[in-house]
Amino acid sequence: MSIPGDLKYTASHEWIKTETDGTITVGITQHAQELLGDMVFVESPKVGRKLKAKEECAVVESVKAAADIYAPVSGQVTGANSDMDSSPESINTDPYGSWIFKMKPDNPADVAALMDANAYQALVDSESH
Repeated sequence: MSIPGDLKYTASHEWIKTETDGTITVGITQHAQELLGDMVFVESPKVGRKLKAKEECAVVESVKAAADIYAPVSGQVTGANSDMDSSPESINTDPYGSWIFKMKPDNPADVAALMDANAYQALVDSESH
């Protein structure tokens, strides 16, 4: 299983990429999409929405189940991936290239405090036992 070392992760299986302008890009991990199966629908949060850390803000639906996506940190939504409307299955083929939304964190230090790849790998390993 692929867990890129340059990203941050949450216990609810979101990946977070810090962009050069200080915003973050959020998607779901390879592990999450493997558990869910074939994606059929993605609902992104509205641009401008203020989010609290761990707040439900988006939904992904697969042929098996629907799953909530949580804000990794507090901040404001700055973008939503409109490609997900027509190609939700791209999450299955490229989970780390298929982002769901972007946001500007209220506190960049909150992003730094999220799990790194090693911590996320340990979490996944603990869940599969």
